[in-house]
Amino acid sequence: MNKALRKAVIAGNWKMNKTRPEAKELLEAIKPLVADAAGKVEVIACVPYTNLETAVATTAGSNVKVGAENVHFEKSGAFTGEISADMLVEVGVEYVVLGHSERRQYFGETDETVNKRTKAALAAGLKPIVCVGELLWERECNITEEVIARQIKLDLFGISAEDMKKTIIAYEPVWAIGTGKTATADQAEEVCAFIRATLAKLYGAEVADAVTIQYGGSMNAGNAAELLSKPNVDGGLIGGASLKAADFNTIVQAAVNG
Repeated sequence: MNKALRKAVIAGNWKMNKTRPEAKELLEAIKPLVADAAGKVEVIACVPYTNLETAVATTAGSNVKVGAENVHFEKSGAFTGEISADMLVEVGVEYVVLGHSERRQYFGETDETVNKRTKAALAAGLKPIVCVGELLWERECNITEEVIARQIKLDLFGISAEDMKKTIIAYEPVWAIGTGKTATADQAEEVCAFIRATLAKLYGAEVADAVTIQYGGSMNAGNAAELLSKPNVDGGLIGGASLKAADFNTIVQAAVNG
């Protein structure tokens, strides 16, 4: 991480886990553990829609921010089961995860819809965490950079340099999500550096240097310090380990010390 240039961000992605009482219990456990990270690392809990109000109320006055796990691109309308950006803002949400590989794989998300969601989130004042990453087959075919460049260009199409400064990129190799497999620290650094170089071509070096690029994909308490020691890995989007207060705190502390 290079904290002189950009913010370190550790975000938990809870996925489809935790009832409201369970969410409150977990956040109450996390808050005192990560309190010393205030001003050093941005700590975020991205929770299911049903937990958002509970999470906002529970984290009030703390340094833990709340994010949603998706958002629709229209302000309102006949979109059964969807949630708009204005709805999230009204609840008190600050961040939103977009384009996660599980959304792409199971729910038909495309780079076009990720782009539209990103624009909608920014227009409403939310800070998007935009996920990119290659499949195992794509890595084995040695086209990781082509895949990542295409996603970056399409997902961020029409996003201004000013809005890019409010956007976080999460590199999540699809083959390492929920599989127990993790990219090596060198692999993570290589792709995160490539993402930054791609952003520099699109927006200039100053903007690219200011963008937080997270690594996701089985980052855990055991490997976080090594991953976060890399200059272009500015934090983590944490899945399973974010559901255990002690493990999540270990990752936050690795970012504080990194």
